[in-house]
This record gives sequence, C-alpha cells and structure tokens, in this order.
Amino acid sequence: MKARIFTLLIIAALAAAQGKRKFTGAITDSMCATADHSRMRMGPTDAECTVACVLAHGATYVLYDGKNVYTLSDQKSPEKFAGKKVTVTGTLDPRTKTIQVDSIAAAK
Repeated sequence: MKARIFTLLIIAALAAAQGKRKFTGAITDSMCATADHSRMRMGPTDAECTVACVLAHGATYVLYDGKNVYTLSDQKSPEKFAGKKVTVTGTLDPRTKTIQVDSIAAAK
C-alpha cells in the first residue's frame, strides 16, 4: 500500500513538473488587461497606472502576451515589473487561465 501511494506521488510530481512553461508578455492589471491604459490613465506611465489600479481599485496583476490575458497567482512580485515585458515561469490552469507562478524575470 505504501509503495502504491509513493508511486502515485511520484507520478503526480512528474506531471506537475512537466506542466511548467515560460510565458512572455507585459505585466498589467485586470482593469487594463490588454495593456492599454489610455482609458484609465491613473498615472503618467503604464507602470504607474497598473500599480494604481491594483492598489486603489482592487484590480489584480495579469500577464498580457499580446493575445491572451493570464491571471497570476503571485500578486506581490509583479508590482516591481508593472508595465514591463517579463518572462513568467509557471504552470497554467487552462480552465481559469491562471498561471501558478514559480518565478518572474525581466524578458531578454
């Protein structure tokens, strides 16, 4: 029985590891999800508008890749990348379009 549980845990861990991908796009907010801040303009830059929408209006940080908008599980790390192009490493839940974030780095 213990061997069977151990085997199932290993299979689950491998499946999760295989699901990790890299996503590249702009860190923006759910109110300006396509990175078009012209309507809200909560600051002089896209970065300032993104942070203001999150802090003052309850928006969430998202990744916009030019076509898709992904919710990010980590809502603290994206602040320093607001308005910038990044690469997010993580696992996508295709049903909710949420990336379980492992890391965020400036895109090269």
